[in-house]
Amino acid sequence: MKIGIPKEIKVRENRVSCTPGGVYELARAGHQVLVQSGAGLGSGFADKLYSEAGAQLVESAAEAWSAEMVIKVKEPIASEFGYLRADLTLFTYLHLAAAPELTRAMLDAGTTGIAYETITVGRRLPLLEPMSEIAGRMSAVVGAHYLSCAQGGKGVLLGGVPGVLPGNVLVLGGGTAGVNAGRMAAGLGANLTILEVDLEKMRFLDISMNSCARTLYSNEQNLIEMLPKVDLLIGAVLLPGAKAPKLLRRDMLRQMKPGSVFVDIAIDQGGCAETSRATTHDDPIFVEEEIVHYCVANMPGAYARTATQALANATMPYALKIANLGSEEALRRMPELRMGLNTWRGEMTCAPVAEALGLPYSEVNL
Repeated sequence: MKIGIPKEIKVRENRVSCTPGGVYELARAGHQVLVQSGAGLGSGFADKLYSEAGAQLVESAAEAWSAEMVIKVKEPIASEFGYLRADLTLFTYLHLAAAPELTRAMLDAGTTGIAYETITVGRRLPLLEPMSEIAGRMSAVVGAHYLSCAQGGKGVLLGGVPGVLPGNVLVLGGGTAGVNAGRMAAGLGANLTILEVDLEKMRFLDISMNSCARTLYSNEQNLIEMLPKVDLLIGAVLLPGAKAPKLLRRDMLRQMKPGSVFVDIAIDQGGCAETSRATTHDDPIFVEEEIVHYCVANMPGAYARTATQALANATMPYALKIANLGSEEALRRMPELRMGLNTWRGEMTCAPVAEALGLPYSEVNL
């Protein structure tokens, strides 16, 4: 199979979808790998490393996109829609529930779209987990940073000092991102509470975090009671494939003290607050209702080297299967991969995305 690795062009997206090690595995299996020149530089992988691993370096994005399968990190942006076509398999994060224009472009082009974030093994999302881990750990760090007066925050040091109480952190959601956010916040010495609806997950958190965190059942009443005390609020809710639920209304945010910080990890899926809107690493924050909002839609791109390696560890086994078998046969043999199929021959094949966008859903019979 001819496989394309284009350079990511989303603002400050320094990740690359395949490491030289991944290229080596694909090339060793007999596949032709086209890597756009400079694609790996943001993650510290020079062109020479790719060519030595067996890749063919190409200068233009069009050449990389000419492949049978394109492996990316982030969803295509508008300037890349022209590369979509019916004989292309696109393997990447898609987040279509929050991207109606991209969805329409993929359906119109007839592109086979396999989304990392909806590939499911049991109750796990194995290709989403590594980026959720990074975004979760980042959220506590960036939240602590923007709490400083110099960044427009209220001036609370999360860990406190002797004689001064630590700051209060509230995490919405006890999944992969929420657990990692909580562990980092607890490591900073913050007073931590995690809101969750799954009782078994709360028991796990209670045991695994060694009394560093309190768990609280997630409902609107409990959330409203907590907000006036919170210094850093982290939104880590997830409905696989679907739009994030809007747990925070504008009037609820007004209950927080001015200068508090809200980090919305769920922004890729539309955000979990009424006030959320996607930002970039160039302009990461805005202030609304006197609350500092951090809503960067590609948070792990800030730590590109780590993120690229973690992502490739998870995605390459699937990419190799698709390349070896062909996309249709791989989808037929691998039920977990079928869960990742979002678009197929002009049809929407992911029920949560179809519901979020009001589109007809088609079940693929392979």
